[in-house]
Amino acid sequence: MSDVATMPKAAPIDRMTVSIVDLPVVSKRSHGIGDVANTVRNAILRLETKDGLVGWGEASPWPVFTGSVEGTAAALDVYFRPVVLGQNPTHITRLMAAADAALVGHFEAKAALEMALYDLAGKAAGLPVAELLGGRCRDRIPLSISLANPDFTADLELAQRVYADGLRILKVKTGFADQAFDLKRLQGLRENLPEDVDIRVDYNQGLAPFDALRRLRDVEAFQPGFIEQPVPGKEWRVMADLTARLETPVLADESVFSPNDALRAVESSIANGFSIKVMKSGGMRRGQEVAAVAEAGSLSCYGGDMFETGLAHLAGTHMIAASPNISLGCEFYQAKYYLEQDLLADPFPIENGAVIVPETPGLGIDVDPARLKEFTIESRG
Repeated sequence: MSDVATMPKAAPIDRMTVSIVDLPVVSKRSHGIGDVANTVRNAILRLETKDGLVGWGEASPWPVFTGSVEGTAAALDVYFRPVVLGQNPTHITRLMAAADAALVGHFEAKAALEMALYDLAGKAAGLPVAELLGGRCRDRIPLSISLANPDFTADLELAQRVYADGLRILKVKTGFADQAFDLKRLQGLRENLPEDVDIRVDYNQGLAPFDALRRLRDVEAFQPGFIEQPVPGKEWRVMADLTARLETPVLADESVFSPNDALRAVESSIANGFSIKVMKSGGMRRGQEVAAVAEAGSLSCYGGDMFETGLAHLAGTHMIAASPNISLGCEFYQAKYYLEQDLLADPFPIENGAVIVPETPGLGIDVDPARLKEFTIESRG
C-alpha cells in the first residue's frame, strides 16, 4: 500500500529514544523450543517530531525464535536512527525501504520502526492506524489465550477464569513434555470446560518428524480447532505430508516469515493456514502481504504474537482489523493475563472475550512514561 495521499504535512522527526525493558511475568511458560520465566525483555522505541508529536513502537524478540533484544536495540539505535532523523514520518514506504537497505533481517526492529511511524502518521492525520492500512473490516477480534504452564492445575484454573471473562478460544502449548502429559491436559480441558470452547494445539516445532503423524492422530481424538507448527520450520516435506494426512487443519508459524515464504508454502501445500505475527513479518504491512498470499491460495490466517506488551498488541490489532483473511482470531492476551504490569497508560482493550479495535488516532493508546521508566534497564537517545 502507498502512503496516504491526503496526509497532512508533518513536522520532521528530531528525536529518537530506544529503551530496553525488563518486564515481570506471572508464571513459567514452556514451549516446544524453549521456556520463558521470571521476566521478558523487549525494546521500546519513542519517536518525537519537532512539533512535539510522539509515536511509539515495540520490538519483542525471543532468542530461540528470531533474535536478541540487545541486537534489536542496536539495530534501532545504530542503523535506523540515521534513517529516520530529520525525515517526514508519513513517508513510511520510503523510510521502511531505507531501513531494509540499511540492515538485513532484524524483523522485530523493523516492526518497531514501522509501528512508531504509523502511530505518528495516524496522529498527524487524526485517524486510527487501521484506516491507514486500508480501512477496518472488523471492530472486534476473538481472543485466544495460550496455556503453557508446566503446572496444569494452574493452567486449568486460568482456563476457567478466562472462560468466565468471555473467552472461547484456548491454545494448548504441547511438545515440551511427553505425549502422555499432552493428552492428559487435553482430556482435562475437555472434561472441565463447556463444549463451546475451541481448543487448539501448538507444538512450536516440538515434534520429531519420524513419529509426528502417530502422535498427532492421538491428539485429533480431542477435536482441536487446528494444530500449529508440529515439526521444525525447515521440515517442509513433513509439514506437507501431515497436512495431507490429518483431518485437523494444520497451521504454519515458524515455516513462514515473509511473503516469499508464504508463496512457496502455498505452492508446496505445507499447511491449511498461517500464523501471522507483526514481529515475525517485520511490520504490519508485510504481515498483510503474507495474508494476501494466503488468501490467494485459499488459506486462512491467525493473529499470533510474541511476548509483547499492549503496545505491540495494538499494532497487531490494527493489522488484523484491516485484513479480511486474518479471520481465526488473535492471541493478544499477554498485556492482561501474563505480564504483571503492562506499559500502556490505559488498559489494552479487551471486552467479553474479544479485542476491541481502537477508534482514536494512531495506535490508540500511548505508553505510560512513569511505568516505562520503572521497567527500563537501558536507554539510548
